[in-house]
Amino acid sequence: MATPAILERYVAAMVLSGVGDAMGYKNGSWETCHSGIAIHQEAEELGGIEKLEIKLPNWMVSDDTVLHLATAEAYMDTKDTKDKETLYKHIAEKYKEGMRNMSGRAPGPTTMNSCHMLKPAREKGYEIPFNPRGGGCGAAMRAMCIGLRYPKPDQLSDLIADSIESGRMTHHHPTGFLGGLAAALFTSYAIQNKPVWQWGLGLMDTLPLARKYIQERGHAVNENLKEWGYFENAWKNYLETRNITSGKTRPKFPSEYGIKERDKFYKSVSFSGCGGASGHDAPMIAYDAMLGSGDSWIEICKRGILHSGDNDSTGVMAGCWFGAMYGFLGVPNNHHKKLEYRKRLEKAGEKLYKMTHSGKEQQSSSISCQTEGHDKTETCSDSNQQIPLASHDQKMSETLSK
Repeated sequence: MATPAILERYVAAMVLSGVGDAMGYKNGSWETCHSGIAIHQEAEELGGIEKLEIKLPNWMVSDDTVLHLATAEAYMDTKDTKDKETLYKHIAEKYKEGMRNMSGRAPGPTTMNSCHMLKPAREKGYEIPFNPRGGGCGAAMRAMCIGLRYPKPDQLSDLIADSIESGRMTHHHPTGFLGGLAAALFTSYAIQNKPVWQWGLGLMDTLPLARKYIQERGHAVNENLKEWGYFENAWKNYLETRNITSGKTRPKFPSEYGIKERDKFYKSVSFSGCGGASGHDAPMIAYDAMLGSGDSWIEICKRGILHSGDNDSTGVMAGCWFGAMYGFLGVPNNHHKKLEYRKRLEKAGEKLYKMTHSGKEQQSSSISCQTEGHDKTETCSDSNQQIPLASHDQKMSETLSK
């Protein structure tokens, strides 16, 4: 039987995604704040990051968590996730249901308009037309649980298909739905214990497979391929900046990379000046935070959640990936015990674990993963094993819509 550690990581991935969302959102006031310094100052006035009590009424979750739960619960309602038509119908239904729970949660206009177009009762009613303005982060911020459902390397084709199809139910543009692919893929890497500095290379190796999927699927192929390059080029540039293109080196950060410097960098990689608002930069900023935080939850909060821009959408991903790797390590109880929808998030984590680790898989208590310096896969124990991660501080000191 699998050890409790991997189950805790599944639960923590879902719960801490909600924490990252609620903390970054702060009932809308921090999501719309254009100064990371002002956010950090207010956090200090509230007693410091460690003392923040994330609960209603001051810390509701945003549309990010509502729709992330919608994705997870669609899997929970589908007996056979190989039946893609039924699965995608359930996902579309859950997204439409989720739109009835958006009061005060600031859903993006692209998501709202697209959900209105979904007709899950019809054949392929989950498909919507290509949208040249569909490159926002709304697909990325709800896709992490797909990586919990498909954490193994031999499940990559399912992860690609589901992240793309669920993503383009609202954001039918490669910059949008490829953000969903990145969010799901990085979650699977976290469960695999894949070193964080290798995730970017893994994404670049996966993009050709995603492109092939789009071509074979046959839905709006030419429109998608025409706009494909933006996401891929943005990530190539980022990986070069951090010196991790090869996946064999630790990331390089500037000697000064505090709140002000991070805000400036996040803005520089954005589409229109709002870091995290698009499909390419929301997972990129969360990834940058993971690269620089190691196993420190508080550092993840500083880098991946409390910054200017769309910080709830970067926070929902950074929180999920941290939980998938470390469980609740170093997370204050006041950050998650009274989180809105905590029980639903916990249940989703437990159910996704059972769906993925059942039968022979559960008895083996292992998953395949890739380790540093190896091209082949090998078995990693589902225990408390933690592969040391790069930490800058510790070791090296919708204009597009949501």
